[in-house]
Amino acid sequence: MTDITASIEPPKKGARILSGAALGGVALFFILALMASAGVRYGLVLAIGIGFGLTLEGLRFGFAGPWRAMILRREPAGLIAQLLAIALVALVAFPLLAGDNPELIGAHGAVGYAMVGGAFVFGIAMQLVLGCGSGTLVNAGSGNPVSVVALPFFVIGAFAGSYHLLWWNGLGSLPLIVLEGTTGLGITLAGLALIGLLVWALAPREARKIPRRLIIAALLLAALALANFVVAGQPWGVVYGLGLWGAKVSTALGADLSASPFWANEVHHERLISSLLTDYTSLTNLGIILGALIIAVWRSGLGAQIPKLPLKAWIATIVAGFLLGYSSRLALGCNVGAFFSGISTGSLHGWVWFATAFAGSWVGIRLRKPFGLES
Repeated sequence: MTDITASIEPPKKGARILSGAALGGVALFFILALMASAGVRYGLVLAIGIGFGLTLEGLRFGFAGPWRAMILRREPAGLIAQLLAIALVALVAFPLLAGDNPELIGAHGAVGYAMVGGAFVFGIAMQLVLGCGSGTLVNAGSGNPVSVVALPFFVIGAFAGSYHLLWWNGLGSLPLIVLEGTTGLGITLAGLALIGLLVWALAPREARKIPRRLIIAALLLAALALANFVVAGQPWGVVYGLGLWGAKVSTALGADLSASPFWANEVHHERLISSLLTDYTSLTNLGIILGALIIAVWRSGLGAQIPKLPLKAWIATIVAGFLLGYSSRLALGCNVGAFFSGISTGSLHGWVWFATAFAGSWVGIRLRKPFGLES
């Protein structure tokens, strides 16, 4: 899923297949053990997360890369595939939310100053590390050294952002606006189609073909996202789980989070004192890492050279990793929680997030060279 790692003496094909099969067996064991110890639903969510990882890494499907391709080379295939997956989820999610299903919630958020600013900063940061929320998990799972460095700082940033979230939201926001019912679905599908046609029209003729693997990936991601929605009762997300990891580490080190309005909230406090293996977002995140690891081992092993980057590039990676977490918490999600799940469940903030994060990506791409991340 990344273009900055290099293989070192990849193991023979037979050994790779055996190693991948062994990891698959370990994954199955964890799924069954979780079903037995915590409940079938939690095991299913972990399985869905592994499916996300297998699909994203196995079919080379991402979010940050296609935006980069569109901005730099006007190649729309990856972005159109994202829009297709969102549309497919919306076709099912809108009727489910409109029906008598009180256990289902959408990825709804209000548009505000913090949300807009956070989305813009996230767009910059994800192009510096070449990975969004799910992309960083996938790349770390597949052994990408830059993402391995960025991920722990993403966790720290997500926790810090959650700690300060209510203060930032106090700067002001619009009332919550949600597109609902048949009308809302129609507006959503029309918007997705309009953007798809626009980027297709802007592309040179030779770049307008959409590879079959991207169509397959879009179909699989849509199916997995809907499965997550039905089983977990909430849309696919990434950032909350990472912030929870940071909060748990902080409390384990003796920190008192009672002063945080966010973590003192009854719902979040309950998750803080419960096992990570009963938090749906954490389970899908762990599954993504494991799924990507399985594909990476099966494909070429985990041998990867550490990129010969200048010190300022590694510092930029650390800072960008922190900003990925902090800004996405303020923005009420990343490419998954805000863009993908927000739009597919009718939240206006998903559309605003997309526009501002895309603008931030334009800036981030142009900062890679000054920070030593590109020659």
